[in-house]
Amino acid sequence: MNAKLANRVATIIITSFAYLIILILAGLLGYILYNGLSVIDWDFVTSPPESLSAGGGIGPQLFNSFYLLILTMLITTPLGLGAGIYLSQYAPKNKLTNGIRTSIEVLSSLPSIVVGLFGLLIFVTYTGWGYSLISGALALAVFNLPLMVRITEEAIETVPKEQIEASLALGISKWKTITHVILPAAIPGILTGTILASGRVFGEAAALLFTAGMSSPALDFTSMDITSSSHPLNPFRPAETLAVHIWKVNTEGLIPDAREVADGASAILVLSVLVFNITARWFGSWIYRRITSHS
Repeated sequence: MNAKLANRVATIIITSFAYLIILILAGLLGYILYNGLSVIDWDFVTSPPESLSAGGGIGPQLFNSFYLLILTMLITTPLGLGAGIYLSQYAPKNKLTNGIRTSIEVLSSLPSIVVGLFGLLIFVTYTGWGYSLISGALALAVFNLPLMVRITEEAIETVPKEQIEASLALGISKWKTITHVILPAAIPGILTGTILASGRVFGEAAALLFTAGMSSPALDFTSMDITSSSHPLNPFRPAETLAVHIWKVNTEGLIPDAREVADGASAILVLSVLVFNITARWFGSWIYRRITSHS
């Protein structure tokens, strides 16, 4: 086989794999949306389960999912960025930093159920917070930190060394070089890591079963007492997310239209992830253009 034929065969095989992945994704999305969109209406999206006939709506669960995402990323993003900056710019190459990187790799491979049990022991039981949003957010932060740290470190390491050395040669301090040269250039990679971590928050259920709980009190959006268990922004209240609700509806089988509720909730979850990813990428591109003065 000559080189030209081998190149053509390899191209066909690789292209076929790419199209196969696209077809699988399109088929999965098409199946979920085909079965779920017919169930979705305004009442289903905004109403609590007990307000409608049979299985009811998913309003509180949808709100809980987005609120838990915000809490988790408020914890994960600064810690992940800080650790990634330290490992790439400050950490010496020795046994300690090798141990840190090994620990990060081990954490990234932990099953989510193990993280959930850890969260149950530490954040739910030991702290006395019980099943709550903050317990779920901290457990998911443990789950997502390894991914955020590694992607941040790798994104920073892709910045050309000449660009960093030029900044230092001009007398700019190392910290200003990091904040004004390295991080702006690394934003696309860091944004990718943030989106990946956020997607895991949306779809996670196992860890939240043991930390955030499988129930959610009726939410009172008119309440001014943030310590109330019915206040939407109270981080110490139990909160069932959309992914947990889908699992609960399918496993308990206590409502007659469980399949329809699960299909509708799955479609909403997929659409939420898609909208969030598109919005986050647009926002990241806008920030990158503003920082780097690209048109």
